[in-house]
Amino acid sequence: MMFRRVIELVGLHEGLEHAPAFVRKLLEPRHRKLDARMRARPRTAQNDRFWAGSRDLAEHLRAATGLAVIVGFNEFCAPTLDEALDQAAAQAERVIIVTPMMTRGGEHSEVEIPTAIQRAQERHLGIAFKYAWPLDVAAIAQFLAEQIAPLEGTR
Repeated sequence: MMFRRVIELVGLHEGLEHAPAFVRKLLEPRHRKLDARMRARPRTAQNDRFWAGSRDLAEHLRAATGLAVIVGFNEFCAPTLDEALDQAAAQAERVIIVTPMMTRGGEHSEVEIPTAIQRAQERHLGIAFKYAWPLDVAAIAQFLAEQIAPLEGTR
């Protein structure tokens, strides 16, 4: 049952992106209902490893930086990006947004996140929102090389 809802939600999302306005108007109520239902689903490390992994990464980032870290999700999980950005704006005068998506070419990091940041900036005029993206490709390559190095001699 859950799998069918995910497939329907993804299909509706695609339809909303590419459909003419009159079709979007017809699809939006069902999309909102499914999206809210999916995001409200109780999450645990056992039933959603991506959610748990995101929270684990956030905790490690908080420990490494000493900064408050709030997790927001583009889809499927709560809180939404808008909710997370509003929460961050309520706690600070400057909000830095990062994504674990490391390379260019993704709709989330190149379109959806910047759009959410723009909406947040319009809602919170006195808050500075900064997006730490795109990431430095050379630094990403170096990080990956450091992950490979210990394994290189294990073939």
